[in-house]
Amino acid sequence: MIKVDERGFYGKFGGAYIPEMLYPNVEELRENYESILASPDFQGQFQGLLRDYVGRPTPLYFAARLSEKYGAKIYLKREDLCHTGAHKVNNTIGQILLARKLGKKRIIAETGAGQHGVATATVCALMGMECTVYMGEIDIARQRPNVERMKILGAQVVPATSGSKTLKDATNEAMRAWINNPVDTHYIIGSVVGPHPYPEMVARFQSVISEEIKWQLKEKEGRENPDVVIACVGGGSNAAGAFYHYYNTPEVRLVAAEAAGLGINSGKTAATTAKGTPGILHGSKTILMQTEDGQVVEPHSISAGLDYPGIGPVHAHLFDVGRGEFVAVEDKDAMAAGVELSKLEGIIPAIESAHALYALNMIEYGKDDVIVVNLSGRGDKDLETYIKWGGY
Repeated sequence: MIKVDERGFYGKFGGAYIPEMLYPNVEELRENYESILASPDFQGQFQGLLRDYVGRPTPLYFAARLSEKYGAKIYLKREDLCHTGAHKVNNTIGQILLARKLGKKRIIAETGAGQHGVATATVCALMGMECTVYMGEIDIARQRPNVERMKILGAQVVPATSGSKTLKDATNEAMRAWINNPVDTHYIIGSVVGPHPYPEMVARFQSVISEEIKWQLKEKEGRENPDVVIACVGGGSNAAGAFYHYYNTPEVRLVAAEAAGLGINSGKTAATTAKGTPGILHGSKTILMQTEDGQVVEPHSISAGLDYPGIGPVHAHLFDVGRGEFVAVEDKDAMAAGVELSKLEGIIPAIESAHALYALNMIEYGKDDVIVVNLSGRGDKDLETYIKWGGY
């Protein structure tokens, strides 16, 4: 049974490993989030905004030409059609409503690809709340369109200039800011990472993805369960959402596509399950890439959203118990898969999502199998990378 326990553990992984100064913030969340989420008032606001503001349900699209090429029935869960262009807004809507219930006045967030930053800035504009987003200096350069969107929406974008200057370092800076502003500030973590209750809370907000897949597939195929669900994994919020209602349905294969970067053994990779070991990262026990003496190894991926040295504890558990199948997709293969989808279906995916698409080449399946690929985001933010890569 895949389920979080009262201490925030999925098997061996999870928990809340935090400095004393963060304890009041995290404990306030832990004590209140379940009762707030269960309240009719919260659910009414949350479901209403998902429907009328985010644009849910997102389509489950049968990709006929992609299916013909790969010899299976392939559906795309179109999270790229959410307002803001990715699944991230499912979580930010939930968390900002929670923050208001807790009386918070200010929001901080970290972002890699910028999608979570945009989604956070969007809901802060919607609710009239101050917003500060921490983003690695390298990611600011390679995801410039999203940086401009955040600024237009009224957010302050603060560069993280330490370490690898990417997502890990942005998360470090956001946590430092939270320690310094514990009373009036809520930290909207963008993935299923961090101390309990964040991993489970974010997964629950994202679980709308698999909830919709079940009834949409029933309408299209006469069955709720596909044979395979594929999603990309950095921290892993889109995958957690796509897998959530299938965790304990063993006949549904759960395939997680990590970023191999320049190759698993190249020294330039973010393939956590291939290269990682158990340890503590950003407040929870998980699998992460680290040296023998516990120093975090800098990750590499062409996709800013997968450029992270760990995975969420629920994914570490899925890997540990063999419930999830993990594959590692290299930069060049992800780029090729993104271009392929563009030319076959007229959909330009985020480079993160392109990793999930390439996994179709790495697993076995039959011609009658129904496969759902979670298309977690659209590729607008990545056009410059596509252009440089393809020589367009």
